[in-house]
Amino acid sequence: MALSGPDAIDQAITAGLDLDGSPLPTPMLELYREVMAKENARPRSGVTKSMRNRIVRSGAKHYDQAELDARLKAAGWEGLKAKEIAFFYGD
Repeated sequence: MALSGPDAIDQAITAGLDLDGSPLPTPMLELYREVMAKENARPRSGVTKSMRNRIVRSGAKHYDQAELDARLKAAGWEGLKAKEIAFFYGD
C-alpha cells in the first residue's frame, strides 16, 4: 500500500492491511475497533484542546523541544507542559 499523510493509518486499518500490504490480524482489528467505538462515544472538551494535543503528539516527531514550545506559544497555546516534555523528549 502506498499511503502517506495523516489519514494513511486509518485507510490501512479500514482496508485491514498493514502499510506493507500484509493483512492485519483479526484479533488486533477487533480490539482496535472496539476501543475506537468507545473513544468515538466519549464526549469532547473542545476543538482547540484537541488540536493542541494532536500538534504536540505529532510535532514532537518533527521539531525539537525548544522549537515546538516556541511554535505553540506563537500560535496562542501554552507551551509544552513538564509531563509532555518528559514523555516526548525524555530519555
